[in-house]
Amino acid sequence: MLEPLHRRTGRQGPGMDENQASTGGASSRARVGWRLLRGRRLTSWTEVRRMLVGLVLAWVVLSLTIWVVPGLNASTRWDVLVAAALLGVLTALLRPVVTSFALLLGWVGVLLAGLFAEVGLFALALVLSPGITVSGFWPAFWGSWLFALLTTTISWVGSAGDDTAFLSHLLGQSRRAAGSVTATSVPGVVFIQLDGLSAPLLQWGIRSGDLPTMTRWVRTGTHTLTEWQAQLPSTTPASQAGLLHGASAQVPAFRWYEKEHGRLMVASKPKDAHVIQQRLTDGRGLLADGGTSISNIFTGDAPTALLTMSAVGGQDTRRAARRRGPSRGYAAFFINPYGLCRSLVLSVAEMVKEKFQARRQRQRGVEPRIDRHGSYVLLRAVTNVLLRDLNAGLIVEQMMAGTPSVYTDFTDYDEIAHHAGPTRPESMASLAGLDQLLGVLESAVEHAPRPYAFVVLSDHGQSQGATFRQRHGQTLEELVRSLMGAPGGSGAPTVTASTGVEETAGPANTFLSQVGSQGGATGHAVRRVLRHRSVDDEVHLEGGSHDGAAASAPAGAPEGGAAADVVVIASGNLSMVWFPGHPGRMTREEVEAAWPGLLPALVAHPGIGYVVVQTRAHGLVALGRDGTRYLEEDRVEGRDPLAPFGEAAPREVLRHARLEHVGDLVLNSAMDPGTGEVAAFEELVGNHGGLGGWQTQAVLLHPAAWPVQDAPLRGADAVHRQLVRWLRDLGHRRGLDDGEVPATAAPAGSPAPSHPL
Repeated sequence: MLEPLHRRTGRQGPGMDENQASTGGASSRARVGWRLLRGRRLTSWTEVRRMLVGLVLAWVVLSLTIWVVPGLNASTRWDVLVAAALLGVLTALLRPVVTSFALLLGWVGVLLAGLFAEVGLFALALVLSPGITVSGFWPAFWGSWLFALLTTTISWVGSAGDDTAFLSHLLGQSRRAAGSVTATSVPGVVFIQLDGLSAPLLQWGIRSGDLPTMTRWVRTGTHTLTEWQAQLPSTTPASQAGLLHGASAQVPAFRWYEKEHGRLMVASKPKDAHVIQQRLTDGRGLLADGGTSISNIFTGDAPTALLTMSAVGGQDTRRAARRRGPSRGYAAFFINPYGLCRSLVLSVAEMVKEKFQARRQRQRGVEPRIDRHGSYVLLRAVTNVLLRDLNAGLIVEQMMAGTPSVYTDFTDYDEIAHHAGPTRPESMASLAGLDQLLGVLESAVEHAPRPYAFVVLSDHGQSQGATFRQRHGQTLEELVRSLMGAPGGSGAPTVTASTGVEETAGPANTFLSQVGSQGGATGHAVRRVLRHRSVDDEVHLEGGSHDGAAASAPAGAPEGGAAADVVVIASGNLSMVWFPGHPGRMTREEVEAAWPGLLPALVAHPGIGYVVVQTRAHGLVALGRDGTRYLEEDRVEGRDPLAPFGEAAPREVLRHARLEHVGDLVLNSAMDPGTGEVAAFEELVGNHGGLGGWQTQAVLLHPAAWPVQDAPLRGADAVHRQLVRWLRDLGHRRGLDDGEVPATAAPAGSPAPSHPL
């Protein structure tokens, strides 16, 4: 049996059956609070000192709050000390009670409790304290939030990155009634996906020591860094389809057009993700054996799916979620003032930081760069603070419940790298924050009912470069439309998808969609907003551009095709073009007959590295300015257009071109041989999806004692097989890989059940 990285030490806490997530006991609410308070054992001087420092900090901040807020008064400073201590005791005792009652009202109750629960506890502590008076609701309201704000800010600044308090908060919200879980020695595995992280960048971060947690793992020999090659398309949906299900061939791009169905599929939209999930699942995914999926696109057949797009997109899942309402894990995060207030403070700081960093790029003349404004500023705060904290809380909750395997996607680095650049300081700072979070999760292991090992992996890397429009003065869509006989694009409706906001907003949309799946006024309001936005976004091929909703192909397209009858979709520096008026995949001969100048002009364009098209006589070919690669005949005429992209390029291009639903034309941008930079067909300075640069060099950081049998790992499907072997060797998946589908897993063709919010 494989040995885990960390063996659990110390007291055996509440445990669980080794393959089932606990749902917690039904102990009385008062006893829950008392057990949480008793659970804070003073096991060392460090713990005693930390609690004393916390009490002194609360004393000082409460004194300042009473002094600043009108309507709050204290006779002596010792009265304030008593109030600070009493507030801590009441919070530990009563917050679980408040959380339980809030859950009875669903999301309305949770949101109201998040806003007002601390007000009540704050006012109660002051009223019960001798020598302190409160002259009404509003002084208590503003005083409680000012107290929480100042405490959070001072703790964050004073800790200089020490996340001990944050860990204590996560553990506090995750501990439930004692005796509900049985301890086991069978190791669990926490899979952490650092979205967009390339192997060369991680190697540099380890060598520089700027990633202390992962550096320590590698330097001390507990972990080994293995590079694996992401296949085309080098996007999150394709890689996760492979990593979680071993079925990456089902996803030809981040978004794609399906001629036979007349619709555009966007993997970051819950409804589309649900459809794709049905194509992927066979009930034996990576997480089928009692695992949990958190903030992913697909479930991995996990019986518990949190903030997972494909689970949110299922109608049956939404109905079940409405019946059950929010879970205690979500409620505890929002109701706890430390978690919510900390996230709000750091979110504001993240937005301020983004504005400063974008301005600094402009002033310094950093190139390449793009405009960083609008909704991205808010979405960066959501993904890099609020959702990161929420994901961390959910992971710790699952660890405390003894869940056998947990897989979580953190999009923080990928998000910033898209807009700032993969190697820019703000991107590296985000990566350092994720490394710090790994340290927090590592520290939580000793409190869990089973040992846990950590596997850190990425779905792809990122490449950098000025965009296609910046380099050539027009988008690829505009170029294609003009070459098809519609200069300037006038009168030529086209379906176009842009990844910028879609990929950025994916996790946030998932969270909102899952909130919207609840019953009551809150769910109804969110559903109305999402429904109106979906209607506003949907534009059919006859009517203009499209930003990611399902589209319908025009009926009765003119013979030979028309300029209006084209779909151009980009995924980073990979783009595909469909001609919906022509059933099936068009051949080179058919394209040249319909639009004689289109293919030669695209192939000759300096911004395009190669164009893949089907031919009648030679099958699939890759066309370049100075030569042709006959992919199925494995020969080159003239200069090989795939040579700049590495030895594996012919194999990968051929594999991708054979996938279902690929475009009539497949284009990859040119690559600068000196810098390795590529040009995204979208307005993103950091990009991935095609070939060139670091975007296909992905990461697998695993315990050194766990061998990699199929090195080198080519493609996410190969990594999936390796992850499954490790789980099996640890004692998981008993009978699952011999043909047995677990009762907790979703059967093939049906949605995986979602955990209630």
